[in-house]
Amino acid sequence: MRRIGLFGGSFDPVHNAHLALARAALRDLALDELRWIPAGQPWQKTRVVTDAAHRKAMVALAIDGEPRFVLDPIELNRPGPSYMLDTVRELQAAHPGAEWFLIVGQDQQAGLPTWHGAEELLGRVTLAVARRPGVADGDATAPVALAVDLPPMDMSSTQVRARCAAGLSIDEMVPAGVARYIDQHGLYR
Repeated sequence: MRRIGLFGGSFDPVHNAHLALARAALRDLALDELRWIPAGQPWQKTRVVTDAAHRKAMVALAIDGEPRFVLDPIELNRPGPSYMLDTVRELQAAHPGAEWFLIVGQDQQAGLPTWHGAEELLGRVTLAVARRPGVADGDATAPVALAVDLPPMDMSSTQVRARCAAGLSIDEMVPAGVARYIDQHGLYR
């Protein structure tokens, strides 16, 4: 039985903490593959996200070289709000017999009860949660089935965007290819 991890998000932009979590998930969960799923229309975001083509390109650059990382544009190709439940249903229908793991950060775990179809979603996947610095334990209604051992990294896409807007270096926060892409396309200025 194939063990497949699902790692969704706006990835606006993808950064080194995302990569650290994905690598830890491969290791700790003994995954055969980890699917990076950029959200097409993130329904919980109040701000406008960067164009999907840019976010997809940055994820592709970030994961290049790790054969177990797969960029899956499933949510980018589907119209309307991006709901992980719809994604899981579609992937499970296409790949019957696989074991599915939903990888989230501890901050996302607390909000899982607000997700569209959360109860069904959590019944379809094994939840794997990575702790983030300064975030309290998640809501008891979204129990952790597995934990991903991740060293604390105080890094977020918000911080990367703010540094770009201020004209500061992001070289230590994102892979080199992503930093070049952001610069070449004038993103987050």
